[in-house]
Parts: sequence; C-alpha cells; structure tokens
Amino acid sequence: MGSVRTLRQDDLPTVAELFQRILRKSREPVALSLAAYLGQVFLEGPDQDPEINSFVHLDDAGAVNGFIGALPMSMEIGGKPARGAICGTLMVDRHDEDPFAGARLMRAFLAGPQDISLTETANDISTTMWRKLRATVLPDHSLEWLRVIRPAGFVAEMAGRRIGLARLAAPLARPIDAFLRRGPDEPRWTSLPAAMGADAMPSADADDATAVEMFQNFTTDFAARPVWRTESLARMVAESRRKAIYGGMVRRVVTARGGRPLGMFLYYGDPGRVGRVVQILFAPGQAGAVLDSMLAHAAGYGIVALRGRTQPALLEAMLGRRFVFVHASSSIVHARNPALLEPFLAGKAFFNGFAGESWSRLIGDSFE
Repeated sequence: MGSVRTLRQDDLPTVAELFQRILRKSREPVALSLAAYLGQVFLEGPDQDPEINSFVHLDDAGAVNGFIGALPMSMEIGGKPARGAICGTLMVDRHDEDPFAGARLMRAFLAGPQDISLTETANDISTTMWRKLRATVLPDHSLEWLRVIRPAGFVAEMAGRRIGLARLAAPLARPIDAFLRRGPDEPRWTSLPAAMGADAMPSADADDATAVEMFQNFTTDFAARPVWRTESLARMVAESRRKAIYGGMVRRVVTARGGRPLGMFLYYGDPGRVGRVVQILFAPGQAGAVLDSMLAHAAGYGIVALRGRTQPALLEAMLGRRFVFVHASSSIVHARNPALLEPFLAGKAFFNGFAGESWSRLIGDSFE
C-alpha cells in the first residue's frame, strides 16, 4: 500500500515531470525552470506557513507517484481571523494501479491545521473525493462564463484549434465582424455593438503597485476574504504578469468620469484569440460598469471572446449582458466549523482568481 509524506526539495524534479505529463499532457523534456517554480510556490510561497504543507504520494517501492499542493492563505471570516489553505495541482500517476492514492493525499491535506480548505479547480473525480470527505461544492463559484465579442473570429479561432488550416480563415472573419458590430446598440448573443464602447467608463493600464492597491481596496466588503500582507500580494501580482499560453496581459483600472476608481479587470489574450479573465474587482454597485469597460476594451483590442470564472457578486450584472455559462470544474470548501461556511454559501466570499491558484504561472504560462 502506498504512503504519503510532506514535499521535499529533492522531490521537485519528479513532481515537475508528473505536472508536465499529467496536467500539461506533454511528453516534451521538463524544463529546469518548472521544477524551480514549483519549489517557489509550494516550498517558499507568498504566504508560507510551516505547518501547512504540500504532500507527495509514494508507491510500494518508495517512488513519488502523486502530489497535492497547498497554498496557505490568511483570511478573515465574519470579522475574525482564520487560517486558510488552497488545494491545487492534485495529480496521481497510473491512478488505476492505486485508486486510493488521491484520497490519501487529500486526507493528508485536510488533516492540516487550517480552519478552512478551498479549491477552485476540482475535476469530476476529485469533486467526488471532496464530497466523500464532507466538503461543500459552491455552484455559483463553479461556472465558467463566455462572452462572444466577434462571432466570425470566434468560430475561426475555435476551428483553428482543431484544424490548423482553419486559421487561414481568420482574415475573412474580420470584415464579417466589422459589419455585425455596426448593428443596433443593444447587446446581442452573437456580438458586441461598436457603439457600446463609446458609453463605457474609461480605463487605464495598472502597474503592479496600483494593482496591489486595487486588491486591497475592493475586497474589504466581503464577509470572507483573504488578508494579504502587502509584500505577499505584491509577489503574487508580479508573478501573474506571465501567462504565455493565454497571451499578453491586460490589467486596467476602470474609473468614473471624474477619475474615481470603480474597479479593475485582469485578462490575458492576443488579437484574434479568446481572452482569459483571471480577476474582476469592483466597488459596490459598479459591477456592470466594470464589465462594460472590460468588454469594450477587449473589443477594441481585437479579442474575439472572453472567458472566465464566476463570482456570485457578478452574476446579476452578467445576466443582462449576454454571457453564457457552463460547468468545467468545481470550486469547493471544507471546514471543521460549519459557521465558517456561511459566507461562502451565501455568496459573500471573495474566492477564485487571486483568492485561489489562478494567479500563479502554473496556470497559463510556459516554462523553458
């Protein structure tokens, strides 16, 4: 029977190989920078807690064949401090040879000293394991949203991912989308009218220091939220600049006409591609204004569609703006004290994105 122990420095090359092969589904040689980055995240993370550990699974011969990552996160829940831990990068090699390896890793993680455990990337198999361990799935945090901006370009991009030659149709899509965008001012399921951009609130590029300030300003109203040390948050913001697989970073502060900040959006993408949104921040009552500004910017930049992860506080504003929702993975929370779950169940928790693992280079970046 296999066993579990805490992650060590000398495990990193093997964990990197598992990550490359199982999660990235690649047989390419593993870059040394990937193993180094895994160590930076899981052994020297931004908010490291010596009592909250990542774990490896060992097979009968003592070789590493599985991993579960833990990211400590100090939190405030209901006005009181709480120790949180994000679970990520759960993987097991040859799962059919030891079907309980994943469960052993998860039990080891949940046995830690944290008050609350969270994950935002649970697939169907791991969701089943979480449920058996009495965790709670959060439906309003567990949806992926999609907003098509340039329909012809979107079809060309999706077809090109399956059939490389289909990308040759991209230049033909541009005049079609330009024609469609000259239509009525109201939003449609298939495109975003050009006139909507003129009415959107202005936005401007945000440097790292400004982004840190926006995170600190626009998360204080949530009943459950991270409590980041400034230096830890600054490191996360800096690391989030690189997601080469997704495309270039777009990070902008949305302001009222008089210059007052209303929120911030962060997405990655290149013209002609689908952009990936990692975080949307907004002042109370300003979710719609921030969404409109983000969509207008993406349309002007040439993005064919945007996709991202739901936040309950955004859902009402999204419903009137022709977003489509699908389930791809689950956001899950586990706590020994049921009272800590209440803000999450009520949709009053700041979770996903930077209050998760999506900020890290492990999601969306390449390593050479």
